[in-house]
Amino acid sequence: MPRLDHLTVHGFKSIRALEDFELRSLNVLIGPNGAGKTNFLDLFRMLDSMEKQRLQVFIGQYGGPDSLLFGGRKRTDQMSCELHFGDSMYAFSLTPAANSRMVFLSEFVRTITAGHQSLSSGHFESNLANAREGAEEILRPYMGTAVSAWRVHHFLDTSPTAAVRLAQEARDNLSLKKDAGNLGPILRRLRERFPESYRKIVDVVRLAAPFFGDFVYRKDAGERMQLEWFSSGDSDSVLGPQQLSDGTLRFISLATLLMQPAELQPELILIDEPELGLHPFALTLLAEMLQDASQTRQVIVSTQSADLVSELDPEDVVVVDRKEDASTFTRLDGESLSEWLEDYELGDLWKMNILGDRTHPSAHLRHLDPRYYKVRHGTIVSKKIGISRIRAECGHFDQWLKRLEALSPRQLT
Repeated sequence: MPRLDHLTVHGFKSIRALEDFELRSLNVLIGPNGAGKTNFLDLFRMLDSMEKQRLQVFIGQYGGPDSLLFGGRKRTDQMSCELHFGDSMYAFSLTPAANSRMVFLSEFVRTITAGHQSLSSGHFESNLANAREGAEEILRPYMGTAVSAWRVHHFLDTSPTAAVRLAQEARDNLSLKKDAGNLGPILRRLRERFPESYRKIVDVVRLAAPFFGDFVYRKDAGERMQLEWFSSGDSDSVLGPQQLSDGTLRFISLATLLMQPAELQPELILIDEPELGLHPFALTLLAEMLQDASQTRQVIVSTQSADLVSELDPEDVVVVDRKEDASTFTRLDGESLSEWLEDYELGDLWKMNILGDRTHPSAHLRHLDPRYYKVRHGTIVSKKIGISRIRAECGHFDQWLKRLEALSPRQLT
């Protein structure tokens, strides 16, 4: 089944223009608050609503057209999106209409067999389901099946009244809900039908929470069930979800989502802020689970955790920034960061605010003045500013010079 390998977005929330952006197997978005990470995931929330014929509901819930268009309708009169799946494409554009709704200016699919197929214009809900049979290689196997599973998982709510802590319908076990509100039934199904995957989940939870023993299994679960468990030192005492910490409950939810059999996972796994409440070692385990899941599924994650980023390859990380009120997306390049990574973890570079398109001092200067050229201006700028001041202002430069000063004459030749 083809993956979503590129997308183009114009005019959606803080995304003024994102052109032909490549999506790889693992895509971890990191950036400051307000940069646009959540807005990127909101695009997939909107696509999920479109597939369910609930676009206008989504628009209303998110504040109407002015909240969804870049800078509002006075600045942007329409939004558009192109999704590329190998040789096939689905695209649409939307513009404001009366009563705080939005209407399709265009909607079409393009496939090898059917070519360009317009799905009309002027409608308020997606016509993708009405595409001709010739578009079936994109409609049925991907847009019809995968997009329906494009739910953004966000396990933030672990309060006493959160669905994950309450009794759940035992038969609600087809797919993990975005808030893990059916975690107990999902784990029961895995234990009964996929014992190897279930055992792996239990083992990794024990690594993150050594006090954890296993989940309680009742042969007759009844119509409703809770997430019951027992500790590693007392298998006779049954505990419930209220006895699990917020971090442990979130980790169990993440492990279930990422370690269940690939056939049960959505083609595209979307997770918002998975690091919340997790111990640093749990973040290491999370990074491994993300990397493993990306071997068979596509994964997009939004995070602010420097510790999580330190566990990843640079090419898996996308830095989201905000320039002139618009979100920018820059995938890291391991080769350009190689010298930095000799002395620092990737997360350290994030804390130092030098990731993205400003990965070394010269790039910082080019960001301030695009006319800067290192070979021509570097020595002039250094002489004018003075080495002492540069050392005082740039800790990395100071450490680099100290290492040079510590070398013997023989080492320098």
